[in-house]
Amino acid sequence: MSQDTLWLAVDDHGNPEIFSSIQGEGASLGAPRTFVRLSGCNLHCKWCDTAYTWNFEGTPFPHEDDVKFVPTEERLSRSFEEIAAEVAKSQPSGIVITGGEPMLQKGKLAAMITAIKNESGPVWVEIETNGSIAPPADLVPLVNQFNVSPKLSHSGNEARTALNPVSLAVYAQLPQSWFKFVIATPDDLDEVLSLTRQFRIPHERVYLMPLGRSSEEVRTRSKWLTEECLRHGMNFTDRLHIHLYGDTRGT
Repeated sequence: MSQDTLWLAVDDHGNPEIFSSIQGEGASLGAPRTFVRLSGCNLHCKWCDTAYTWNFEGTPFPHEDDVKFVPTEERLSRSFEEIAAEVAKSQPSGIVITGGEPMLQKGKLAAMITAIKNESGPVWVEIETNGSIAPPADLVPLVNQFNVSPKLSHSGNEARTALNPVSLAVYAQLPQSWFKFVIATPDDLDEVLSLTRQFRIPHERVYLMPLGRSSEEVRTRSKWLTEECLRHGMNFTDRLHIHLYGDTRGT
């Protein structure tokens, strides 16, 4: 792959997964956004709802769906200019660069964002990341919001990989970082509190989100999770896109 291209995930029609929707989670919940989904991830959450971006044939990673994907069918290489032109069709007020894990291609993100802004104007830029890879210096000024979602032990990832202290310290110091933790059980709050203490993350910058790939599952966990948010002075975030569209690509 050349230096001016990135790997993108594909939608149900085999096209690059660039789409307009509302932001379903976190600090920008409900806002209109154009999403650019990149392929590849350095973590392998057993409940991941975008496993087609990383759980390829020949890899040993377990997943609750027990499905492996063919990489040649699940990712496409596109230039910065091609991505920018596709994004511009939606006349975006804001974009979300998501994955997978976008920071695996971190050396190219600044150039891609610059191309998008040249084509579409001064759009709001969010990057969704698991927080295990620190952003390069040239990228930080171009990003309005980092949506950082460190993965807890129930994800199935080893802490030494998922919770990189050097990288998390960088994100914790950035004023445009918001932290989102996927919560499966009340016991997960112990891990969250440990991390907020270690990295001095103010609770008002933390969102707790119920684990769930169906509306019923999300709502069931939401009932007790809102109480935990009140107890600890943290924000609750729904998974609005799951309620609206289900667990589907391009939403």
